[in-house]
Amino acid sequence: MSRGSRGAEAPPLSWHQHPNPTSGTPHAGSIRVLARAQQDAVWDRQQAANKLRSLLREYYPTLLATFDDLTSGDARATLGVAPTPAVAGKLRRATLRAALIRAGRQRNIDYQVDRILAGLRGEQFRHPDPVEQAMGQAALAHLRALNAAAANVVELERALTEAFVQHPDAAILTSFPGLGTVLGARILGEIGDDRTRFTDAKALKAFAGTAPVTRASGKKTSVTRRVVRNRRLGQAGYLWALPLLTHSPGARAHYDRRRERGDSYNAAARNLANRYFGILFHCLQHRISYDETKAFPTPTKIAA
Repeated sequence: MSRGSRGAEAPPLSWHQHPNPTSGTPHAGSIRVLARAQQDAVWDRQQAANKLRSLLREYYPTLLATFDDLTSGDARATLGVAPTPAVAGKLRRATLRAALIRAGRQRNIDYQVDRILAGLRGEQFRHPDPVEQAMGQAALAHLRALNAAAANVVELERALTEAFVQHPDAAILTSFPGLGTVLGARILGEIGDDRTRFTDAKALKAFAGTAPVTRASGKKTSVTRRVVRNRRLGQAGYLWALPLLTHSPGARAHYDRRRERGDSYNAAARNLANRYFGILFHCLQHRISYDETKAFPTPTKIAA
């Protein structure tokens, strides 16, 4: 493995690498296409923001200190009207206020204007004017890419939501704690709606890559995660684990037990996702909604 590729994750597996790749309704197929496109747009947005952040560190640290999230409408609007520290020093309140309104801000506008202007005009080292202007032009180019990616995320999420809520399985998926429209649509898109695609819950867990793999050789035994898996589904399960901890007491208790046994966060989250994929398989097969009391029944005390 080359040094530059160390730790890099391979692209998600294609359908032809999995059982029954063409099974399922066209409706589920359309959700899969939109979910993957929306996820790709989110990745594109983050990549564009990272490139912009890297450039701003070189000549505009006050803007980075003013905004934690460069993808926010306020940050993008501010950079659009003040691409360099020199322009920021002459920026009028009215100009910035109008830019924030165009970007969609409706509340605390004057407070934000004052906060942003104070942040941008903080002390910082400056490049010579020609260099600073050139960097400003480069930043605006990155900003155009970021704006396009952000717009794609919004539009694709709208289309994805519209398609997902009309699917018969949507109500079951969103009955699960911590599973909203976008994440629910990603999971539905990857597993499909063909009830015969997976022979049992174990098959679904293996497909997601959450089921552990035990390898034994002589006296040595190791438990690792699967290499061949649907990476998009596995990531959806991993992202699902975090909101589960705050929305499901049973999930929280299960996670805490895994941590007490020595699991890292990643291992405990993967184990939690593995359990919930099993519950999801059962609910989809029987067309029932999630029930916390059945997922994590209270242990019955045996009388002495």
